[in-house]
Amino acid sequence: MYPNPIKYLCIMEKTRPNIRHVEVAEIERFIGRLGEKPFRVKQIVEWLWQKHAHSFDEMTNLSKELRKQLEETFTFPALTINTTQLSEDGTLKTRFKTFDDHMIEGVLIPTTLRKTACVSSQVGCSLSCKFCATGTMERKRNLSFDEIYDQVVYILQQSEETYEKHLSNIVFMGMGEPLMNYHNLLKAVERITSPEGLGMSAKRITVSTAGLVKQIRQLGDDNVKFKLAVSLHAANDKKRNEIMPINESNNIKSLIEALNYFYKKTGTEISFEYILFRDFNDTEKDAEELTKIYRQVPADLINVIEYNSVDNFGFDKPDEEGFERFVEILQKNRVNVRVRRSRGKDIDAACGQLANKGNNN
Repeated sequence: MYPNPIKYLCIMEKTRPNIRHVEVAEIERFIGRLGEKPFRVKQIVEWLWQKHAHSFDEMTNLSKELRKQLEETFTFPALTINTTQLSEDGTLKTRFKTFDDHMIEGVLIPTTLRKTACVSSQVGCSLSCKFCATGTMERKRNLSFDEIYDQVVYILQQSEETYEKHLSNIVFMGMGEPLMNYHNLLKAVERITSPEGLGMSAKRITVSTAGLVKQIRQLGDDNVKFKLAVSLHAANDKKRNEIMPINESNNIKSLIEALNYFYKKTGTEISFEYILFRDFNDTEKDAEELTKIYRQVPADLINVIEYNSVDNFGFDKPDEEGFERFVEILQKNRVNVRVRRSRGKDIDAACGQLANKGNNN
């Protein structure tokens, strides 16, 4: 296991650093030592972040000699596409391969109004939520910020090629817990929103967390501008402990306090995610407890999510009548609620299903 991919890559490659991890000043010094014109720096940086090159050979407005010098001086460990699957509902799931042969998954979710990229933040996950396929995987390492960026770029290209539409939204709801990869998350968002990157608005980005209290407070201190979604899935500590072990050290009371702190610092949108499980968290009492939490946090809405079955997990979704009854109770309690139906189930691309099936990495 290599928790620090940057350090590992530098060790493996001796003194050759990842070109996307060095400061522009270092590229300027490199160009100066070669006696190249200063404008070459701008060309290189554009290839790295705006023209979406994934190798030095793709930098076609540079001479072959300069591209050779770049390759001898730096590494360029970009993601590559391993496989893609197209769902009958138009959802596109992609398995990406990292430089050290791990696999991660990202999803393009198309609707009439939106084209959303769902991206991963870690190789595997260590939270072991009892309903999530990714939680059965060992966490190998965090993704670096440029690996996260690469996912967005590839999915953006797929959206433009398949639907002739630019990405409208990005959600960090793929494999892993984003806030356990805090610094790479923020650097990836910075690059995605930068005019020198993809130039997307932070308001179009949602980061989902299982509820890491310390990191939520840190987001407030860092005054982030992206939206925050909290995967709640149970409205009391007893039930939440059963399905989400992270709740034992980040209970609901401390989570509510952290979310209020976050909102006071940032004023940015908070939402709750709540998957309905039959005969577990779908009763009238559960809906009333969920309403109480909603009223203690300046949350914009609760997304009530249809459960996507995972083999041998022992959970099932309520029947349609039970689902609608739960939603109606929330609505009567004046909760802003939105029903989120599953997409991409036939290719295991729906919420909680990402697990690299058929792959040992």
